[in-house]
Amino acid sequence: MTEDDGSVPVVAGDDASEPVIDRGHYDVLGVGLGPFNLGLAALLDGADSDPDLEAVFLEREPEFAWHEGMLIEGATLEVPFLADLVTMADPTNPYSFLNYVRERDRIYEFYFYETFQIPRREYDDYLRWVAETVPTTQFGREVTSVEYEAADADSGRDGADETADDGTFVVEAVAPETGQRYRYRADDLVMGVGSRPALPEFARDHADGNAPLFHTADYLERRADVLEADSITVVGSGQSAAEVVLDLLERQSANGFRLDWLTRSDGFFPMEYSKLGLQHFTPEYTEYFYDLPQSRKDELLPDQDLLYKGIDPETSERIYDTLYERSIGDRDPDFGMLATTAVRDIERLEGSYWLECEHRQQDHRFALETDAVIFGTGYQRPTPTFLEPIADRIAFDDRGRFQVSEDYRLEGDLGGADDAGGRVFVQNAEMHTHGVGTPDLGLGCYRNAVIIERLAGREVYPVDRDTVFQDFDVDQFADHAPVRTDAPRSLAPDTE
Repeated sequence: MTEDDGSVPVVAGDDASEPVIDRGHYDVLGVGLGPFNLGLAALLDGADSDPDLEAVFLEREPEFAWHEGMLIEGATLEVPFLADLVTMADPTNPYSFLNYVRERDRIYEFYFYETFQIPRREYDDYLRWVAETVPTTQFGREVTSVEYEAADADSGRDGADETADDGTFVVEAVAPETGQRYRYRADDLVMGVGSRPALPEFARDHADGNAPLFHTADYLERRADVLEADSITVVGSGQSAAEVVLDLLERQSANGFRLDWLTRSDGFFPMEYSKLGLQHFTPEYTEYFYDLPQSRKDELLPDQDLLYKGIDPETSERIYDTLYERSIGDRDPDFGMLATTAVRDIERLEGSYWLECEHRQQDHRFALETDAVIFGTGYQRPTPTFLEPIADRIAFDDRGRFQVSEDYRLEGDLGGADDAGGRVFVQNAEMHTHGVGTPDLGLGCYRNAVIIERLAGREVYPVDRDTVFQDFDVDQFADHAPVRTDAPRSLAPDTE
């Protein structure tokens, strides 16, 4: 089914002056087009064994965009290029990164580049190439509501039993630029709406779009606004904050500003990037983590920050080396770093800000004056408002989070694993249930292989199960290790 094919019917809307274009019925409809749903679209379209699924993927933006504010010159992807949209599931897929450089006539340039970590700007260009090539993507379509239309033997609509199975999702969307409304029907949904930049609540009133206070997500767009400041403060110690600090350091000599870097974390630590540490980003660890009690998962996640929130070692080294060179000859690099320091509040002054800070280990409060503030304070994933019509069918835990099945379905009064319809799958909304690998690009193909298997009712791509040397489950360890249960009482395993 293609857009604007000249034969789509127009149906009356709530207001006769605003007709709704009926876009037809699909087997699966994706909401949002970040890398994970784009990867699903690519795998469905590029499958050698056709899964025979009619799909469409809707995105509210007019064109594909991926972290535009952080496409800083020199920044590289934190995972190898093999973590593209398709390769880990299907190395022969036409939407692979290697085929992209072939199509861009850059295969030899990449060959001599001789590195697995590619420039972030090139990864963005690769994603745009896929988004423009795969035929099932539709941009400029903002989903406004999702309703569940239960099955009815006669019409499939009126008089349906509210608890019936095999119903249909009715998805309303609008074109933001024109106001044109669209209606889609789909048996299953895959939600990949991504996240939003998270500013501390006390900072939101100051971020009016013009003031020199913003999130790192807007850095490139707003960089010129802060370069003329006399002093700049970056808050946060993850990769995004570190890349902003490095970029500002490299511009400091030409612009002459003071630069400070604060974090509430215990230090400016590197991200875990050793080969053994990376085994947490595997299907095996995902399966192990999923089977743990939710209370244990909630205890584990805060202690695993450095598996996904730290600083890339190369970025850390470049920051240190820059400071070292700036300090030669007993010079002052006009730079400050302070950890274990939380920014508690902000006061706007005439031409500057007062940051109310607290050093957590010393219980010491102080104020820092600065002309500009850039927050690298992460992202949040609010429940999309378009789910409100079916919210009573979705199961939430006691913290208001989605309850997600092992195969990435929302639990509740929705379709089950083997049902042909009525299911809502999620992309990157399940860290609390599936662990730290949830946002990792390298696991996107694994999750999509699982989802496609459920959608098609058969294995289309291999669902990898044995990929690492480490055992996470003691029972799996015992399968090949001399574990005994008849040890002396003092050494016997606790079985109570």
